[in-house]
Amino acid sequence: MKKRVSLGLSLTLLASSAASAFAAEHHPVQHPKQIKSVEFQPMKAPTTIENMIKTYTEASVKVTYKDGSVEETPLNYNQLFLSKDKIVDNKGELIAAGTPIDANGDPIIDRSVSDKPSPYVSDAPDSNSFITINGKSYIISHYEYESVNNAGKEISGLPASMTLTQVDRDDKTGKLTVNHAKKIDFSNVNGLWTPCNGSTTDWGTHLGSEEYEPDARAFEDPSSSSYKDVTNFAKLYFGDTSKANPYYYGWIPEISVDESGNASVVKHYSTGRFSHEMMQVLPDNKTALFGDDGSNTMMFMYVADKEKDFSAGTLYAAKFKQTSTNNGGKGDLHWIKLGHATDSEVKTIIDKGTKFSDIFETAEQPTKGFKAVKTAASKKVEYLKVKPGMERAAAFLESRRYGAILGATSEFNKMEGLTVNKKDKKAYMAISYQNSAMLKESGAVQDDIQLPRLESGVTYQLNLGSHQKDQAKGKINSRYVPASMEGLLIGQDLEKADAYGNTADPNKIANPDNLTYSNDLNTLFIGEDSSLHTNNFVWAYNVKTKKLSRILSVPVGAEATGLRAVENIKNSRYVLSNYQHPGEDISDKNITAVDKEELANAMKESVGIQETGGVGYISGLPSKDGAPYKKH
Repeated sequence: MKKRVSLGLSLTLLASSAASAFAAEHHPVQHPKQIKSVEFQPMKAPTTIENMIKTYTEASVKVTYKDGSVEETPLNYNQLFLSKDKIVDNKGELIAAGTPIDANGDPIIDRSVSDKPSPYVSDAPDSNSFITINGKSYIISHYEYESVNNAGKEISGLPASMTLTQVDRDDKTGKLTVNHAKKIDFSNVNGLWTPCNGSTTDWGTHLGSEEYEPDARAFEDPSSSSYKDVTNFAKLYFGDTSKANPYYYGWIPEISVDESGNASVVKHYSTGRFSHEMMQVLPDNKTALFGDDGSNTMMFMYVADKEKDFSAGTLYAAKFKQTSTNNGGKGDLHWIKLGHATDSEVKTIIDKGTKFSDIFETAEQPTKGFKAVKTAASKKVEYLKVKPGMERAAAFLESRRYGAILGATSEFNKMEGLTVNKKDKKAYMAISYQNSAMLKESGAVQDDIQLPRLESGVTYQLNLGSHQKDQAKGKINSRYVPASMEGLLIGQDLEKADAYGNTADPNKIANPDNLTYSNDLNTLFIGEDSSLHTNNFVWAYNVKTKKLSRILSVPVGAEATGLRAVENIKNSRYVLSNYQHPGEDISDKNITAVDKEELANAMKESVGIQETGGVGYISGLPSKDGAPYKKH
């Protein structure tokens, strides 16, 4: 039986004979041994109610050192806090970590049960960044949305939030604990709309996201859901519905933390507006790729004018040229230049009150001079023409529609996480569900992608190169342009549910979402957002040995989120890992292996069903170069 480790075990593997290293008084410091290879030993999928309702790991990691010695250490999951935990100091009052605040910094109140008003609390913690400033460590966490209100009804148009948590690290054990936390103020950028995934820059800032941007065309119809959502947001955030503007949302916010531990926010309007799953900066610190979540989405690339500065640059959209349908599919990528802008130029267009109808002419049927497009912004085919002089507004406020007009491929589906393998000049992209517009569609206005249906989805490898040119033969000023993409890992759909309610093979990845890469471990970490797996998992995939290992299971119905490999902490290594909306859709599962009612009750009695989410990290990983701690 595996020897278990206590909660909060350090993320250090001692180089050799750990016990004697700590005991030997005459050796206060040991020289690190160099890691040769790392192999994750997988855990099994949960089979009992006890395990199905919790976040846990029974995996381990085996490290082979260059001197030939081998050491195996169990992994452990360490929960820092729940989104309902009152750890945030807000105007002298402790509030829950997942509480959204309005433009005045006050908690937004759920009044759906008239006699029991209470602050909203998100059950959906998502992206994390671990940032060290002036010797102090901080975790920035997204709270993507709140699933249901106190009356049990689904919510739309609720302002979202991020929390900045200072954590203390035990120098002896590596254990992280919460020191204090505070909400991040987004009032200078009109609030925050549905932050999903994100990334950490090499210069120590956090890049967030705003997913599922509101449809500005539909917003002009007061009976539309877009109008209602944006107006509800304005009412809750500003207390003023006249400030409702769909073009305020759908951007990349960058969060910086100063030496006093205060966060500041800018939105990068020049990186384009679409359903931002996330933004991943490539090794030149100028080029960036994006996830565009939804159906009929697009692959975008941005090349900044200056390194580490995304306030000005050029936006591109990809044309996919399919070359194979094997193993998830393969194709070449050609890039279409949408335009160049600065943040201030795009913000000026927004602040002038520009509307969709100021940018485009529309037709209701095929009409000469109008381009037929189908994008995630609308559920139907649109016939559009850009009005004279509005090309920049179209490129940056309606990036997907404008890209489709110019011929970019708008057929990607559920384009989720991204990460980069610097050493091999590869990027990895998750397509959570390979269906919808990615299939062959007879009579479609565009059918560049014609791949087999795979509900389990595909993790793709993007091959990065230099000397690329855009559609007008202009030079793309980047050495990291995706030239092609190919399936790396695919799931396996099942014809019918197994005894645990899985409709995809539980021993393969289903619906990849969060991705993070460890360059020195050659390991791609993958988190699932799957309704096909009853329990979602975090996986470790060694890109050299091709071994896939399940290393974490999250509660039934929950999504594995917030993955971030943190490797620059002396003698420590972290993989930040969250979970959100636990218990969701249990009643819809065809489960016979355990009593489904008993499972649901056990879930209610533990963290609850869609009441809260968890923020934490995986420990037991080898520290960089196998360096041991100094003796204390």
